Amino acid sequence: MNIAICGLGLMGGSLARALKAKTSHTVWGYDTNASVMEQALNCRAIDKAIDADGFSSADVTFACLFSEATVEFLLHTEFKENSVVADICGVKRFVVDAVDAALHSRGIRYVGTHPMAGRECSGFASSLSELFDGASFIITKTPLTDEKAIALLKGLAESIGFRQSVVTTPAEHDKSIAFTSQLAHVVSNAYIKSPTLSMERGFSAGSFLDLTRVAKLDENMWTPLFLENRDNLIYELETITSHIEKYTDALKAEDAQALHRLLKEGRILKENSLK
Repeated sequence: MNIAICGLGLMGGSLARALKAKTSHTVWGYDTNASVMEQALNCRAIDKAIDADGFSSADVTFACLFSEATVEFLLHTEFKENSVVADICGVKRFVVDAVDAALHSRGIRYVGTHPMAGRECSGFASSLSELFDGASFIITKTPLTDEKAIALLKGLAESIGFRQSVVTTPAEHDKSIAFTSQLAHVVSNAYIKSPTLSMERGFSAGSFLDLTRVAKLDENMWTPLFLENRDNLIYELETITSHIEKYTDALKAEDAQALHRLLKEGRILKENSLK
């Protein structure tokens, strides 16, 4: 198949590299930055650089852009009739609601997806062919979604290293992702703002590194993602705030029994989640 990728940043670049390294498909790449396309060609991450008209010949297209840019691209680009077109945005309702019916009416088999993989850095230079190894590939389904398109994407995901594909709805995706990903980024980013940060050298170990890893985020990407999923993210932030207040209250009251109970509850929940 001819597979076209729009946007050769960390995710699009990694997708291109993985497809080239692990499949026999032909990979085309497009990026508004000509030097990025040149880099991708030079390292053989893509077989051909295309312009905006090239997507009309692709059998499969992946839009690897920020959410608003993804919507604009999907609504205003000519795609091959009956081709599969997927986006990889980190929120699904915003994109799917905007493009699903429009693409279906044009005979395009659109599927909203989300590769659960990433790094703390961005750009094509940070892309890796093994980025998706062992990761989960989320596929969102609506009444308009073509089952054969889902099967095709599942096969592609497996071929480039994903451990599993999970099919869900855009709403369920956004609810889950607010907890498993977005909340963690906000908490990490807020945690590192403590005035005590200046004293951490020599006093930090694994727990500090674990909790601050995703504080190094791309604010240009995460700001719209948080806002587009703000209802779910606000719920998770209010929930964790209420839990933290219980720990604070127990400490202020010097209530060892309450603190012990809170810590035990958290430990048990974590242990059960690993089963």
